[in-house]
Amino acid sequence: MTVGVREQPRGAGSPRPRPGARPGLVGWLTGLAVLAGVGYRLWLLLHAAPPTNSDEATMGLAALHIARGEGFPVWFYGQQYMGTLEAYLAAPVFAVAGGPSLLGLRLPTLALYALFLLLTRRLTLRLTGDRWFGLLVVALLALGSDRIVKNQLIAGGGYPEMNAAAAALALLAVNLATVRPERRSAHTWRPGWRLARWATWGFLAGLMLWVDPLVLPYVAAIGAVLVGFCRRELWGATGALLGAAAALGAAPLLLHSLLTGRNPLHAVLAAGGANASAGWAERLHGGLVLGPSLGMGFCSPGRCATWQLWWALVLPVLLVLAGVAAWRALRTPDPGPVVSGAVSPRVGAAIRLALVLAAVATLGAYTVSSSAGLTPVESSRYLSCLLISLPALLWPVWTVAWHGLGRSGTDRRGLGSALTRSVAVVALAATLGTAAHATWRAADTVPATRAAEARHSELVSTLRQLGVRHVRAGYWTCNRLTFASAEQVVCAVVDDTLRPGFDRYPAYRREVDSAAAPAWVAPAGSPLAEVLDERQRVSPGSLDLVIIEGWRIYLPR
Repeated sequence: MTVGVREQPRGAGSPRPRPGARPGLVGWLTGLAVLAGVGYRLWLLLHAAPPTNSDEATMGLAALHIARGEGFPVWFYGQQYMGTLEAYLAAPVFAVAGGPSLLGLRLPTLALYALFLLLTRRLTLRLTGDRWFGLLVVALLALGSDRIVKNQLIAGGGYPEMNAAAAALALLAVNLATVRPERRSAHTWRPGWRLARWATWGFLAGLMLWVDPLVLPYVAAIGAVLVGFCRRELWGATGALLGAAAALGAAPLLLHSLLTGRNPLHAVLAAGGANASAGWAERLHGGLVLGPSLGMGFCSPGRCATWQLWWALVLPVLLVLAGVAAWRALRTPDPGPVVSGAVSPRVGAAIRLALVLAAVATLGAYTVSSSAGLTPVESSRYLSCLLISLPALLWPVWTVAWHGLGRSGTDRRGLGSALTRSVAVVALAATLGTAAHATWRAADTVPATRAAEARHSELVSTLRQLGVRHVRAGYWTCNRLTFASAEQVVCAVVDDTLRPGFDRYPAYRREVDSAAAPAWVAPAGSPLAEVLDERQRVSPGSLDLVIIEGWRIYLPR
């Protein structure tokens, strides 16, 4: 079978529809898919799903401090990497709403998802010119498994904003590489807008360097396309502007490193498992088998059934096919001058190749890390950027399937066989079907999540009624409790042996340690609750026990 896939008649490089033209059936369907994706996630937020945790609450506390003017943190509390952009986005929401809330913390992440969806649709149209393929990509991104919606909606640092930023970088690169100084005309050359695009590209690249380094393979690959097509332009004022904008975006990181002398790269390597060890068998299984299916939205909450792992077998094939097809298109000279509003076929091919290479680098970096072997289910979030590459990965499959469905133009190079077309159609249908099933399973957990959030709200209310101001609790209880109470209840972390634990915000521990008689809070049935129950049995009367559904509160006498 021949691997090189030819572009469709109305593919990359063809003129865009007339401005103001009616959207037609595909336009309406795409709009409905966008509304469905955003509406589904809004429904999740209104039902307190996906479940929150103390890490997300830590970002919420940073946003609360920013809104009050009490602090302006550069990094996620308790570590020297992962910028607090989400906190700065949520702070105005808190200020307008008059206080913190989980919904207020997540509204900016919902907006970032909507932006990612719209940018990806636009990027897909610019790269392929195929509106029906754009509908397919939007429909896939509108679905959301447990892992996907957690990456997109939980304000835990980095994940919601990375995909939107990378899609914007790719779209800007398409525009910058297509219309170059040597190709300028009165209709396409606007120096002011072009400089603004260069500045925006540099700022976003620098900003992502501060926010989360996981997206750097995409920044590097897309940047290489710009260097390849615009290297002459980058010598001089444009290059200086790009560098200055990148420095501005990365300013929090650069200034903090200069003032403290700390290298954030060391903290990133430690978080990736550099200080731990895992066998290569575990790494390969977590990185190449579980990782792709979990990280790209094909698995049930917290687990992958055997049949859902089929994507791990298909992904390497898609990477090879998409890479070879993009490379062959890149090696083909442009047929002629690029009409206004169209994308050079070679530029489109270069961006698709960049998306493929960035996906390979992301997958490889995750597989060699110990996190893939030690915590494969939770660490699959490190593969969230792979969704950016969906248009490039599925384009060759779509091309084959579309020809088989009778589109104009006949493939005479071997790919038009009935068997090949059938395989392509089945692959696309299985992709949609598996993602839809995972979405249904994620939505099925919402009632339990809402009930758990209601129990936590009752805990906060009970502590307020009891007049409890200071408590000690486990890590996954503390900051969540402090955020939910808007710091009316301050918590210090202890481990299961009642020893001091990891406090991301040390000021809370100092306040609790200075309190006269802090209470203890533990989830019912937890090891911490068992230890406190044993203390109560050994020393009767030392603690008063208040029991509410799901929680145990221990009040010192």
